[in-house]
Parts: sequence; structure tokens; C-alpha cells
Amino acid sequence: MLELLKLSPVVVLGVLMNSAIGPGLDILIATPLAMLYAVAVGMFFAHVKFSDLLDAAVEGMRRVVLVFLILQMAYAVATCFMATGVAAEIITVAISLGVTAKLIAVTALLVTAVLSVATGTSWGTFAACAPIFLWLNHIVGGSVILTVSAIAGGSCFGDNIGLISDTTVVSSTLQNVAITDRVKHQGVWSLLCLGLGAVAFYVAAVSMNLPDTVGNAGEVIAQIPGSVWEALAEKRPAAVTLLRQVQAGGLSWYMVLPLVAVLVLAGMGVHTLICLSAGIFGSLFCGLCAGTVADVMQFVAMVQASFSDAGNWVIVMVLWIVAFGGVMSRMDAFGAVAGLVVRFARNVRQLIFANGLLCLIGNFALANDFAEIATISPIIKDLTERNVKGSPAAMYRLALRNATLADAMAVYGSQLIPWHVFMAFFMGIVYAVYPAAEGTVTILDVITHNYLSWIAVVSMLLLTVTGWDRFIPLFGIPREPEVELVRD
Repeated sequence: MLELLKLSPVVVLGVLMNSAIGPGLDILIATPLAMLYAVAVGMFFAHVKFSDLLDAAVEGMRRVVLVFLILQMAYAVATCFMATGVAAEIITVAISLGVTAKLIAVTALLVTAVLSVATGTSWGTFAACAPIFLWLNHIVGGSVILTVSAIAGGSCFGDNIGLISDTTVVSSTLQNVAITDRVKHQGVWSLLCLGLGAVAFYVAAVSMNLPDTVGNAGEVIAQIPGSVWEALAEKRPAAVTLLRQVQAGGLSWYMVLPLVAVLVLAGMGVHTLICLSAGIFGSLFCGLCAGTVADVMQFVAMVQASFSDAGNWVIVMVLWIVAFGGVMSRMDAFGAVAGLVVRFARNVRQLIFANGLLCLIGNFALANDFAEIATISPIIKDLTERNVKGSPAAMYRLALRNATLADAMAVYGSQLIPWHVFMAFFMGIVYAVYPAAEGTVTILDVITHNYLSWIAVVSMLLLTVTGWDRFIPLFGIPREPEVELVRD
């Protein structure tokens, strides 16, 4: 009974955030309430002093100070890329190659994948790209269901691997791994998933006998109704700027250089803050050359506003979720879960596989990617550190996999959960920017055809439990006897 009580704050958090069975509170309200409840459980049932619980919460906050700087820089880079034309040039280059009904879903997948890496936001990427590709799809006679599914899957690609993605930053921080190491660890696997997803969308389009009509992005944007522009201006103002730039035919080829600089520096192992700084200064320089930045001080003000936006929500949210995790860990709330998992696991791979399942189950229960990462990451970290013995290097590689699992099951898993907040947002955007989709495209349709998310989730779990991940460069995790499962 005590072990169940110590786990009950997780249930309370899930109920508070779930509108179907609870009040559907925002995570910024639900997490402090769940933390207060956890403190009460720790004091009155687990007999932990309030001062010890408070110290655990504060210690958790102290460990994520660097993540605040990274998140603020990430928000600034995303804003700069959207405003100066970096994102618009990426879309323009891709569409200029010629898009037919057979290729519209594939193109949407690849463009949104690149754009989500560049901007670090699946929500912003979806809002910016949905009007372009849905109306382009309308003109060339493509499949609305395939195109929506491709935009949804591609928009989440950067959330799982992008240097400036808030979920990537938080999931890596909670496992104490460097973001650049994490990106290298999963990089080849992520690209393989993207490639297989593109093939799946193309095969599906060909099997539908879709036509070969070529569409033009400028003409498409010109046909977007005024109500769509109003909806976007209200929900995602940056998307309006991006669409106008695409409508004008893009800018200059060199506008993609800031993104290239960020990716190259990351590949060289340069610290994340330097990579992000290169993106900001690169977009400033290229924007001055292209004319999208008319005044340096206005650009500085835009960066400052991005810092403020990041601090207004994400940083406060991260503080609360790590404090919640610290309290839960201090009263050993996850000890029972650890014992249950270890009881059935026969080796380290099965333990890590169980970690992935816990993340996926947590996402189903909480219906929020951040809540899953914040709640489940401490559990799987504790499970691994308690029950696996190995060298520091081997344990670090396991931590990399745990960070990837927590993020992948949160981001890609969200695309497979009908009641998830992501799906509600995505479908709301679809119906707003392309009214013809209402009544013809459902959430279950998108889930069924979101090939990238299915490939990512299934392959991650399968490769982990079978050991086939060793055939993917940099993706393999240690095997016995390099690591050993022990009973705590």
C-alpha cells in the first residue's frame, strides 16, 4: 500500500492533465499541484522530512540551469529562422524541384523534417507547412490523408533529434547526457526511419494511382482564403511571415547557410550554445544581405522577445517538472516499479526495452509529451542506475538510449494516440487552414497512415530488445558482459 501511495502523484498528475477524466489543467498548473501532493505523501506516509524533500527539489532545479540557456537560445534561433527567411528558403528549394500528386506526401515529409530540425518546433512547423502542402495537394489532386499524415510525422522529426528542440534538450538533461552526443547516437537511425517513411508514403501514393500534375507554391498560397490567414495570424503569426516569403518565390540560396552551419558544428562536436549562436548570427548576416533584416536593433529586439517567450512558459515548466521528479526520487517512489521490471527482465536489453514501454505507456496515460518526459525519465534513469553494472562509458551509452527512448516515445508516440494534445492541435490546424478536410479526414486516418511514426516507435523497441541495433552505426548499446544486470 505504501508503494502505491508513493506512485500516486504520477496518477494525480495524469488525471489533472486529462480532460476526459479530470479538469484538463495546463502542465504549469497540474505539476505544482501534483508536487504538493507528492510532498504530502512523502512527509506523512514515507516519513521523509520536508527539508529533505525541498532539498531534492532544489537540487533538481540546480542541475538544469544550463538547459535554460539552451532553451532560450533555441527559441531565438527558431524565431530568427522563421523571420529572416531561412525556413522559407528551405521550403522554396524543395518545392521548386517539382511536386506531383505522387510526390506531394514525400515532399511534405522531407520538408517538414528539415524545417522541424531548423526551427525545433513541431507545432510551428505543422502550422507553417499545412497551408502550403494541403492547398498544393488540392491543386495536384493528391491524397489529403497521406499529406496530413506526412506533415504530422515530419514535423515531429526535429522534435526527436533537433539540437534546438525543447523536448530533445529536456530529455537529454534529465538523463545527464550531452545533446550533441545524443544526436550522434541516434542520427543514423533517425535518417533511416525518415528514408523508410518516405518510401512508404511513395508506395502508398503509387498504389492509389495518383496523377502526375505539377503544382506551384506561389499559386497555391495566392488561393488560400482570407479566413485561413486570420486563423494562422491568431495561432501561429510566424507562419504568416514564412508563407509570404514563400509566395514571393523565396530569397537567395545562401539563406540555408545558417542551418548548414548549425548542423555542421554539431556534427563536429561543438557545444550546443556555440552551435545555436552560429544560427542566430548567421541568420542576422544572411538576413542583412537578403534584405529581410532592415535594422540590427530590431533584430536584437526580436531575439530579446524570444528569450522572454521562452522564459514565460518553458523554463518555468521545466523548473516544476524537475522539482516534481526530485521529490519523487527522494521518497523512492519508483522502487516498486523498478522491482517489478527487474523481476521479469532477464538481461540489460530487456530492461532497456521495458524502459521504452514505460515511456510509451506514460504518454498514453498523460497525453502530453513533456509530462511523459518529466515523469517517466526519472523512473527509467533510476531503473538503469540501480540495476545495471558497467563502466562509466557503458552506462553513458545506456543513458543516451534512455534519453532517446523518452523523447521518441513522447514525440512519435504522440502521433499514435487519438486523445493526445498533439493530435488535437494538428487536426485543429488542418480544419482551420483547409476546411474541406473536415468530415473527410479523421484522427484515426492520420494515425493509420503516419508511417514515419509507426516505423520510429516499432523499430526503436524492436532494435533495442533484439540487439539488432548493433548493425546501425553509433546506435548499438552495450551487451553482456560489458554490462551486467544486477538485482538491487
